[in-house]
Amino acid sequence: MRRIDRFDGRSKFTTWMHRVVVNACLDELRRRGRRPVPAPVDEQPLAAVDRPVDDSVTDRLDIEEALAQLPEAFRVPVVLCDQLGLSYEDIATEMSIAPGTVRSRISRGRRRLAALLSGNPDDPGQRHTGEQT
Repeated sequence: MRRIDRFDGRSKFTTWMHRVVVNACLDELRRRGRRPVPAPVDEQPLAAVDRPVDDSVTDRLDIEEALAQLPEAFRVPVVLCDQLGLSYEDIATEMSIAPGTVRSRISRGRRRLAALLSGNPDDPGQRHTGEQT
């Protein structure tokens, strides 16, 4: 809301605000990619800690790590759809690409994400896409 003065009324307020939110999310994804990964510590293994580890936290960290490995062309549409709940049409508008391209990138991004999470980054389904990472 710091830049409400930049809203010029050429579009609906909700459209403008939506773009602000999308840009903020994209900026955060870029910042995460530049953050250094901490070096492993040679202390007690995590499993030996007295308190139980929440599986949802571990899963979330695994997903974020796998997302960081996806090319931006796949990561952005997957995040906008699966984490922000945007429709394919909204994503197409925000990214200035065709809705069919959005569907394709989300499908391929999810496939690559599943392969990374399953420990098989060389998913055989990727060989036939013609896409380079």
